[in-house]
Amino acid sequence: MQPDVLARPEIQAGWQYYPELLERPVPRYTSYPTAAEFVEESFEDRQRDALQALRGPVSLYLHIPYCEQICWYCGCNTGAANKVQRLASYLEALHHEIEVVARNLDPSVRITRIAFGGGSPNAIKPTDFVRLVDRLTVNFRLAAPVVSIELDPRGLEPDWLLAIRGIGVIKASLGVQTLDPRVQSAIGRVQPRDQIERAVEGLRKAGVGSINFDLMYGLPFQDEAVLAETLDGAIAMGADRIALFGYAHVPHMIPRQQRIDASELPDQRARFAMAAQGYARLVGAGYDAVGFDHFALPGDDLALANCNGTLRRNFQGFTEDQSPALIGLGASSISAFPALFVQNEKNAGRYRMLLGADKLTGRKGVARTADDLRRGAIIDGLLCRNRATVDADLLAANGDRLEPFLCRGLAKLDGQTLVLLAGSEPYARSIAAVFDAYRAGPKQFSSAI
Repeated sequence: MQPDVLARPEIQAGWQYYPELLERPVPRYTSYPTAAEFVEESFEDRQRDALQALRGPVSLYLHIPYCEQICWYCGCNTGAANKVQRLASYLEALHHEIEVVARNLDPSVRITRIAFGGGSPNAIKPTDFVRLVDRLTVNFRLAAPVVSIELDPRGLEPDWLLAIRGIGVIKASLGVQTLDPRVQSAIGRVQPRDQIERAVEGLRKAGVGSINFDLMYGLPFQDEAVLAETLDGAIAMGADRIALFGYAHVPHMIPRQQRIDASELPDQRARFAMAAQGYARLVGAGYDAVGFDHFALPGDDLALANCNGTLRRNFQGFTEDQSPALIGLGASSISAFPALFVQNEKNAGRYRMLLGADKLTGRKGVARTADDLRRGAIIDGLLCRNRATVDADLLAANGDRLEPFLCRGLAKLDGQTLVLLAGSEPYARSIAAVFDAYRAGPKQFSSAI
């Protein structure tokens, strides 16, 4: 069907709304194959071989699976930090994992980035955070690494800010989600605006140069006006980066989401309108759009990577990190090697037991085949650079699935180069999914928008 005979689409803030192209849930593609394809078995030997094969620059990610308060919407692997012994035992195991992993690395390996995530890393004491960094310093060869951390503004006390300054953290991400009190109550995350403003001010004084706000649309009682107020607040507070995610309501998979009133959630059309409005509002305020759901001020490292074609995607989302490998430390964390993904044991108790036996903790993962690598390169190219070269056999095999996006002017083919066009942002993941060989099965993912 030619574009001129297609039904005229509804327009939302410059985006054309084609609901039929958004019906199929798709992955976020922080990896390919995605975590849904990971198989459960011991990956210890393959994990050890992959660690020993590393050379040169490498990144670290440390997972703290605890929070002071558990938010109802959250799909992260986290638990309540309400038992001192539980936290102490976990940190002891994490310290030991650092030693076990480090002794498997070649002397040429240099750590250029360290990211702390969760949960909430500031669920632990700041002194414990400093001890973790000390253990990393003793066991790994650090090459003036960029240090980043995810933070809950509600638990960001003065002692934590002192630790952040002392360690030299230069990037921080705040879990904000929404500034609207009614929406906050509906998702179990009440945090007054002045609390977030104090967190931003404290981080700036502590030397943090890049502050990200995690925001969400598609929340209960949220509409375009409510979202606009949150976006304007984030802009006014000077967020250097903003990640605007669509809330995925899957209470059958995440039981804590059962506390959220599904009858108050916006429908797909309203979600699309909010995503479109968010994109337009942030770009209009001077942010560069990075991929389909990240935004960064010009001059921020993420915006620069987007401009110069070095943007990448890993388990933390869009990133400027150029390291070819990411080592995950902590329960449920994922390591990304050139041809292997390995996820650590998710259960904190079993994680501690494995390390007590001096074992590596990889218990899920997937070895990437040659076909995985070429498909992954296409998906990465489309999401990070809006274009990818596609082998002729993949174009031939997926032409029918690609055609709806081509005929609506969302993408074009220039020989074997597939190019995403202006206005394709909400459909980027759906277009990338055309080349995903694993999507024929029943696995469920979040809404495409």
